[in-house]
Amino acid sequence: MGFEEGRGEGEEEGVMATDFFWSYTDEPHASRRRQILSEYPQIKELFGPDPWAFLKITAVVLLQLWTATHLQDSGWLKMLLVAYFFGSFLNHNLFLAIHELSHNLAFSTPSHNRWLGIFANLPIGVPMSVTFQKYHLEHHRFQGVDGLDMDIPSQAEAHAVTNTIFKSIWVMFQLFFYALRPLFLNPKPPGLWEFINLVVQISLDLAMVYFWGWRSLAYLILSTSVGGGMHPMAGHFISEHYVFKPDQETYSYYGPLNLLTWSVGYHNEHHDFPRIPGSKFYKVKEMAPEYYERFSSYRSWSQVIYMYIMDRTVGPFSRMKRKASKAGNVGVLKKDE
Repeated sequence: MGFEEGRGEGEEEGVMATDFFWSYTDEPHASRRRQILSEYPQIKELFGPDPWAFLKITAVVLLQLWTATHLQDSGWLKMLLVAYFFGSFLNHNLFLAIHELSHNLAFSTPSHNRWLGIFANLPIGVPMSVTFQKYHLEHHRFQGVDGLDMDIPSQAEAHAVTNTIFKSIWVMFQLFFYALRPLFLNPKPPGLWEFINLVVQISLDLAMVYFWGWRSLAYLILSTSVGGGMHPMAGHFISEHYVFKPDQETYSYYGPLNLLTWSVGYHNEHHDFPRIPGSKFYKVKEMAPEYYERFSSYRSWSQVIYMYIMDRTVGPFSRMKRKASKAGNVGVLKKDE
């Protein structure tokens, strides 16, 4: 595969890595995409928007906002329990709907996807849909590239998270690291769409507080926070690209939570074909099974979190990196891909 391990002899003794895995080849998805399409050109028929995306997103947004209004007089314990066991699933679903929309997979017109993303953002409580798209598309184009792929933990995170206790804390707050990391390491100037996202979100938050009180808004924020931490849904943050096997960079998950997460678990399939909506990823695996069955995959995101925390050799350094000077235009999609 052309990578250099940053682990050394300590790994055999159960010692955590002190450097990332460094690869000297391009990311694997662009070349595999071309190879698969040469053998299975019918996969291109799966490209294009999901016609049900708007209705699915609208149903979840309305259900979550309705729930928030009905918790306006609830105690904090009840609110926390509802947020963890119900609201977290809805808000994480919307977070991954925004991921889907970042690839323009609801409408053919990009601006329509941005508007729907801003709408899907409402129950999350903080504006993020427009900014997420900017950084996420770079994650696809420059997977693993040092300084460009903001999905990879920072050096500060990796050096601070050195044992089971700190890994547990890091997992609990991983959504905050995920959201704030790009703003410190690769800040981008906000534009008109970020301003619209901010104004619409603040307007909704103020309306929630004015009409239904602080607890309704607090429920939405709690749902976002707990759903992105020590929670089964958040296992995908770790399962997608954390290297548990040194010869594999991206991992898929084929468990039941794909039903609630826009099939983001099909992550090898997603990076190979980001123009295909999540609802059709299973067809990619069915059409070209030999390309995916040979990879290690997961059936439980909760197990992934447990493995990450308890395995003394795994931590934030367990990611594949490549130098920008060697990467060039890594992963840039052609129009027909």
